[in-house]
Amino acid sequence: MMMARKQDVRIPTYNISVVGLSGTEKEKGQCGIGKSCLCNRFVRPSADEFHLDHTSVLSTSDFGGRVVNNDHFLYWGEVSRSLEDCVECKMHIVEQTEFIDDQTFQPHRSTALQPYIKRAAATKLASAEKLMYFCTDQLGLEQDFEQKQMPDGKLLIDGFLLGIDVSRGMNRNFDDQLKFVSNLYNQLAKTKKPIVVVLTKCDEGVERYIRDAHTFALSKKNLQVVETSARSNVNVDLAFSTLVQLIDKSRGKTKIIPYFEALKQQSQQIATAKDKYEWLVSRIVKNHNENWLSVSRKMQASPEYQDYVYLEGTQKAKKLFLQHIHRLKHEHIERRRKLYLAALPLAFEALIPNLDEIDHLSCIKAKKLLETKPEFLKWFVVLEETPWDATSHIDNMENERIPFDLMDTVPAEQLYEAHLEKLRNERKRAEMRRAFKENLETSPFITPGKPWEEARSFIMNEDFYQWLEESVYMDIYGKHQKQIIDKAKEEFQELLLEYSELFYELELDAKPSKEKMGVIQDVLGEEQRFKALQKLQAERDALILKHIHFVYHPTKETCPSCPACVDAKIEHLISSRFIRPSDRNQKNSLSDPNIDRINLVILGKDGLARELANEIRALCTNDDKYVIDGKMYELSLRPIEGNVRLPVNSFQTPTFQPHGCLCLYNSKESLSYVVESIEKSRESTLGRRDNHLVHLPLTLILVNKRGDTSGETLHSLIQQGQQIASKLQCVFLDPASAGIASSLSWLRGPHLFKSNKNDTSGPRAAACQKSVSLYPLESVSRR
Repeated sequence: MMMARKQDVRIPTYNISVVGLSGTEKEKGQCGIGKSCLCNRFVRPSADEFHLDHTSVLSTSDFGGRVVNNDHFLYWGEVSRSLEDCVECKMHIVEQTEFIDDQTFQPHRSTALQPYIKRAAATKLASAEKLMYFCTDQLGLEQDFEQKQMPDGKLLIDGFLLGIDVSRGMNRNFDDQLKFVSNLYNQLAKTKKPIVVVLTKCDEGVERYIRDAHTFALSKKNLQVVETSARSNVNVDLAFSTLVQLIDKSRGKTKIIPYFEALKQQSQQIATAKDKYEWLVSRIVKNHNENWLSVSRKMQASPEYQDYVYLEGTQKAKKLFLQHIHRLKHEHIERRRKLYLAALPLAFEALIPNLDEIDHLSCIKAKKLLETKPEFLKWFVVLEETPWDATSHIDNMENERIPFDLMDTVPAEQLYEAHLEKLRNERKRAEMRRAFKENLETSPFITPGKPWEEARSFIMNEDFYQWLEESVYMDIYGKHQKQIIDKAKEEFQELLLEYSELFYELELDAKPSKEKMGVIQDVLGEEQRFKALQKLQAERDALILKHIHFVYHPTKETCPSCPACVDAKIEHLISSRFIRPSDRNQKNSLSDPNIDRINLVILGKDGLARELANEIRALCTNDDKYVIDGKMYELSLRPIEGNVRLPVNSFQTPTFQPHGCLCLYNSKESLSYVVESIEKSRESTLGRRDNHLVHLPLTLILVNKRGDTSGETLHSLIQQGQQIASKLQCVFLDPASAGIASSLSWLRGPHLFKSNKNDTSGPRAAACQKSVSLYPLESVSRR
């Protein structure tokens, strides 16, 4: 039942007539007062459906058409609105005007022959089959527009909107308009219908006109006044809702908002809609080649697009889209321009790197020179159409060559000038480097070993600091110092050779005493070649010691000219004529059963190594060969008793690659020597390719000289030897072992030496027996 009552409630309908100054151009001026725009904005508020031009000058055929229907009023249609009290209502809008004949420029003759003022105040309107009006383009083309008739062909007017144009109208006097409006009001007042004064075109309003219009309204029973702008869509709805409230007293009273306050609200609404729409465009459109038709279709369902188009229209939406496209294109071109400009210095360096060729050329002449270069087309592309940023070349991402017309721009000219300046600066810096080197070479203050801090004040001047960093000069100075130091060392070595008699009195392997060094320095002190190394005393003394070592051990390893030593060069030349096994084969040679050579290092202090080597050689043939199990072997021994870091005591040489090492000791001192020598030898090969010394097989042997019967000392040496053997990961043999030859069998493996402790034949047993005569060994067992 309640639902039925709700459905029976009818939506209230109000018929409103919009009136104001109308007539010929003489009466109303060159344009109307804005009645049509006010009706248009209210009935069809969307920006795309709003038209500013509504002519009142019509042909006879248009005046007689079904839209005008030989009447001097227009039916704008029916509007449904929910006003401020949230109650929906319907309104039929009628505009009272006066249509002018385009031939006579006088009002068209109609069925109602009354003047405008009387006609406009009519409350009963009738026009059979009269169609709703949209715009001027509709006249004569009624079939192209929606055809909606005025209901029942008649309307009873409930209220009037009395329009007053407050802009500075062309050929119109505002006071005359006000008189006309006053007369029109008097006629409307007779109808007893509600009237609201509407000030139109307030976006162009004149302050005095607005003030006079308000004064007029106050003088006419305090009429309500609404300030509007149909073009800006400000307070249009407010004007109609105010009149509806006067018609229907049951509705809440409408609050009238001043024009500028309403304009601010409208502007904020438009600005918010614009921001959202621009965000939508930036999110959807990423390429400057997008077109409006396809993009607008994508956006049609988006509320951001709909709201902005409703408020501002499709054309403004398209304009913002085109602005975004233009911005994307501009950014794209700028990115390409930056890439081209970044590549331009590289092109200059590749094509015109010679300063002498371009030093006096302008950018225009340099451009012609570039075209003559063989690699010109590798760096540049000559386009048929220019400028490049207005052609399709901007989208040719595969072609990274520089458009040649870019050379005509200011940035390109600046880069060319920068290239010239760079070449000139490089030439100047090179000159400064040369001048600095010459200064070093000619300065008497620069001596070998002089620190940069001491030399700087003698060789630097302001020009040097202007062109190069101090670090560059320090680098040049360092290289120069190396050259003069090397030269001074060579000259000093020549000096030592000239005074070789100074070194004859030294004992074999003896280091010179302080007194002897003093004598040497006194004799050489007056020589300039000695003084040249004054700031390198430690290196000078080292050269003297090295020379002494060479005098008593003249080998290619100790030669001062190494590696330019003639012996070393001859050895290298001979070895290059034969195929040498690879390092890998050398590492595995000990386990090769076909090997016929064994290189053995014997390490021991205080004559231990030499004595054992001599005894082993005594057991071999004259050419150091011996036979075991029917196979001939060549044995090469290298006894070492000194500092293994010296070339003369090195484990390996270019012609000697050891297969194993016998380490001999008979005291704590000799054991310490063995450990230090092994560690030094291993350290010297770390990080090198031929680091097989790290894995060289070792045997640590305690030898006991005849007559040493101290059991406590022997036991202590055995314990220490076992600990060291464990640390070095090697075999340990003590005086209870079968002999030194058993260590050889461990080095060689079972293929070469048999490990049978009862074997007493062959060179192994002989070497063992001979060793026993030097160092009485009692029994054999490997531990």
